Amino acid sequence: MSELENGMVNIIRVFHKYTGHKCKLRKAELKSLIDNEMSHFIMVSYSETLDELFADLDQNGDLEIDFKEFITLIAMVTSAFSMYTNYSLKKKTRGAQEQSV
Repeated sequence: MSELENGMVNIIRVFHKYTGHKCKLRKAELKSLIDNEMSHFIMVSYSETLDELFADLDQNGDLEIDFKEFITLIAMVTSAFSMYTNYSLKKKTRGAQEQSV
């Protein structure tokens, strides 16, 4: 499998690690997943923050996060990290160019 395909399989495995056979995350399970699997990218230290995040992800209002709703979180965090990485690279490149002048 390719690196990307392995990443996709890992996302599915992690989701099921926290959902078990029911294939949906409750709020406590989402917090546990974020704390254990995404702690370098996202921090949920306040219950209000978790409540807001959960409400935003729970598009169908069933008080659980299914895989499609979970993928929304993965996409948002990945996109934000990509933007941060691009910003950091541009900043480093500008700094290097200014030093060479």
